[in-house]
Amino acid sequence: MKRKQKSQYKWKRNLFAMLLLGFCFGSLVLLQTQYSRIRMFASMPPPFLQRPKIAFLFIARNRLPLDVVWDAFFRDEKENKFSIFVHSRPGFLLNKATTRSVYFLNRQLNDSIQVDWGEASMIQAERILLRSALLDPLNERFIFLSDSCIPLYNFSYIYDYIMSTSTSFVDSFADTKEGRYNPKMDPVIPVHNWRKGSQWVVLTRKHAQIVVEDDTVFPMFQQHCKRKSLPEFWRDHPLPADASKEHNCIPDEHYVQTLLAQEGFEEEITRRSLTHSSWDLSSSKDRERKGWHPLTYKFSDATPMLIQSIKDIDNIYYETEYRREWCTSKEKPAPCFLFARKFTRPAALRLLNMSALGAFHGETRIS
Repeated sequence: MKRKQKSQYKWKRNLFAMLLLGFCFGSLVLLQTQYSRIRMFASMPPPFLQRPKIAFLFIARNRLPLDVVWDAFFRDEKENKFSIFVHSRPGFLLNKATTRSVYFLNRQLNDSIQVDWGEASMIQAERILLRSALLDPLNERFIFLSDSCIPLYNFSYIYDYIMSTSTSFVDSFADTKEGRYNPKMDPVIPVHNWRKGSQWVVLTRKHAQIVVEDDTVFPMFQQHCKRKSLPEFWRDHPLPADASKEHNCIPDEHYVQTLLAQEGFEEEITRRSLTHSSWDLSSSKDRERKGWHPLTYKFSDATPMLIQSIKDIDNIYYETEYRREWCTSKEKPAPCFLFARKFTRPAALRLLNMSALGAFHGETRIS
């Protein structure tokens, strides 16, 4: 009897030892498997991690004549780090008949307005573009571009340049010329907050929201910031009693700059534009028209030397403030400009075919 009980006890002990050994071995295998999976996932890039995007905001009359150039530019980007919005005349559609680029298909705004040069409708169009772009929470930078703008570098370089700083890029300086500021704006907009600069700005999301939510400065611009009457329009508008006393205020050259100064955000901007324009005051025979529009580059002007000369600019001097702005990126000297205007379609296509606009991916010769 005792021998039988001893045998059963030994059998149970062996069974328990085998079960314990099996449990330990199984646990070891499971731990090893889990560890391998953890190492595998740790070495993989985070799934569905979307990087901040740049919103490219185009202001166009109708179609985008340089869409093929921008198509080559956007094709260089594979991580969906951009979005596109186009403000054209009301009713205009970007479809296969009006654009050769898939990136611009149906990217027109449905609430666009008729824009007249030198009128407040231009800054209203800018606000409409920003309002639409802000609906995407991933859009962190907002670039205004005209339909005659070209990129000077590839997407990667431009993205890193813009995203490397927390500031907006806003060409802004004190405007001391007589006739620009309308005293009727005071006291809502005091003269010490009056600024001038290029409309081609790059805004952070914070500053874009400030522009969209503005209900103080914008109405004052609608009422009191108007361009000087041009002789060809005197038949349709009352003849000014004394044209020399008119306030020649171009809203898009003052609005964003003055608004940010008014709201106390000038310390949060880099006070220069990233878009190059050539103001050739001798190009117009009409003294009244000198300086109204920048130089337009035509086919014969479009050479690699021209593009290189723009890329070589590393500082900007502001006469009214006796200020020289040295251009930097990531605290190192850098080119001042990432974009340039105004280019005709033949000029831009010539530069693209000559590979003068940066190392765009998959470039092809286009005529």
